[in-house]
Amino acid sequence: MTTPPDKSVPIPSIQRFVLGDFQTNCYIITQGEPSKDKRCWVIDVGYQPDAMLDAIGEQELVVEAIILTHAHADHIAGVTQARTALPDCPILLHESEESWMNDPMLNLSANIGLAVTAPAPTKLLAGGEELTLDSMTWQVRHTPGHSPGGISLIHHESKTAMVGDTLFQGSIGRTDFPGSSMETLADSIRHQLYTLDPKTVCCPGHGPPTTIEHEMNSNPFVPAE
Repeated sequence: MTTPPDKSVPIPSIQRFVLGDFQTNCYIITQGEPSKDKRCWVIDVGYQPDAMLDAIGEQELVVEAIILTHAHADHIAGVTQARTALPDCPILLHESEESWMNDPMLNLSANIGLAVTAPAPTKLLAGGEELTLDSMTWQVRHTPGHSPGGISLIHHESKTAMVGDTLFQGSIGRTDFPGSSMETLADSIRHQLYTLDPKTVCCPGHGPPTTIEHEMNSNPFVPAE
């Protein structure tokens, strides 16, 4: 006998937008299907964010926060444009990358000749916080390694994780950047992500979604211990 789904569990609706030449996954999260006056979060705002911003306007969404998984240029390049459209919207970022928003060397945009600066974060995260959107509670986990301030957002009830550039389908975030560390990244993946329910769906910063179970069983860079 099949157990019916628990309708009391809030389910996030996640819209993915693949932005810019770096094909950065940026997301709009609502509880349930988007509708008028629905509150939402924006997760990362990459280059050329017009499609994402248009969707926010067309769906008449109320953006409660822009949450950045880390402050590399391909994840923050559109924040200035987004903040112009959403002037009162809070910007959340891990405390260790506070200065990266206005430093093209740190956010890596200087390396490609397109210096990116963005508004400063209005709230700094340390990891361990619980953030609430409607009746959904998401846990912030500090997952450094690709960058010092990488974070993942976990909604345990629906087995959903927004993992930024920490973990990809069959791969991991690069660790050859300043401030990166393969040892730290592997530790983050094993102790902050592989400890999640194996059925957890991971929404990464690039490429298709994956699951914790799939990566634990087959990721060639960070096998499960």
